[in-house]
Amino acid sequence: MKLAALPRADWFGPLAIVILASIVITAFDPSFLSPFNIQILLLAASVNVVVAMSQMIIIAIGQMNLAIGAIGGFAAITFAGLMQVWSFPPPLAAVCALGLGAAAGLFNGALIARTGVSAFVITLASLSIFKGADLGITRAQPFYGVPASVKAFGNATMIGPIPWLALPAAVVVIGMWRLLYRQKVGRFILAVGGNSSAAELSGVSIERTTLWAHGLSGFLAALAGIMLVGRLQLGQPSIGDDWLILSFAAPVIGGAALAGGHVSVFGTLLGVVIVAMITQALVIFRIDPFFVQVVLGLLILWTVGVNRLREVRLSGGRA
Repeated sequence: MKLAALPRADWFGPLAIVILASIVITAFDPSFLSPFNIQILLLAASVNVVVAMSQMIIIAIGQMNLAIGAIGGFAAITFAGLMQVWSFPPPLAAVCALGLGAAAGLFNGALIARTGVSAFVITLASLSIFKGADLGITRAQPFYGVPASVKAFGNATMIGPIPWLALPAAVVVIGMWRLLYRQKVGRFILAVGGNSSAAELSGVSIERTTLWAHGLSGFLAALAGIMLVGRLQLGQPSIGDDWLILSFAAPVIGGAALAGGHVSVFGTLLGVVIVAMITQALVIFRIDPFFVQVVLGLLILWTVGVNRLREVRLSGGRA
C-alpha cells in the first residue's frame, strides 16, 4: 500500500487513536505502559477480539447475532461442566464445547436461511433459549472444578507480558484475514453482504453462505467462552452477558458497514484495543468503570455517523 493511501485505510483512524491515547494517558500516568498494565490489556483484548470477530463475520453478510454471548456462555459452562462432572480432559472438553458452539450457530443460520425471518428475531429467540439452558443446567451456580492447566493457560505469560491467551486470539485474527480476503467462501460472504441479489445471480448460494457465517460465529463465540473460563478460573453462568455492545462496537469502530459487504479485520482488532484502553484508563483515573458503556455507546454513534457521511460522499451527496 502506498503511503498516500494509508489515511484512507479503515484501520488508519483506529491506529491513530490508539497511538494518541497511549501518549496522552502515559503523560498523565507513566505506569500505563508498564509490563503489568500491558499484560492486563492483552488479557482483556485477547478474549474480546475473538468476541468481536464472532460478530464481525455476521455483520459482513449484513445481519446481526444477538445470541453471541448466550452461545459463548453455554459453551463455557459445557467446557467447565464436562471437566468437573465427567472428568473430561481439557482438550476433549474444549472440542465438545467448540462443536456445541458451531452447532448453535448453524441452528441460527439454518432458521434464518430457510424461513426468511430476520436474523434479529431469530437470534433474539435463540439468545433466550441458550441462556435458559445455561441457567437450567447450572442452577445459576458456577463450576469450580477447572484443572490447573486451564487456569495457567488463562493467566500465565509466554514472553514478557504477553499472555498465552494472546496465541488463540492471534490465530483467529490471521485466520479471519485469510478467510475473508484469500478464500472463496470469504468473498462469497462479502458479496452476499454487499448485494445478496447480485451475489445470487452470480451463482453464490445465499443459504450456504449464511450457514457458513453463522456456524463460524458460533464457533468463535464458543472459543471466547472457553478462553474466559481459563481467565476467570471457573465456569460462570454469567459469561457472555456483557458481550453484545462490545461485539458491535469494535467492528463498527474498525470501519465495518452495518449494511454488510465491508468489514476490516485489523480495524476490528484495533477497535478492541481502543475499548480495552478506555476501560484501563477509567481504572487508572479512578472513574467508575461502568461509564465504559456510555463511552462505547457514544463511539458507536460517532463511527456510524462517520460511515454514513462517507457513504453520502461516495454517492455524490445523495442521502
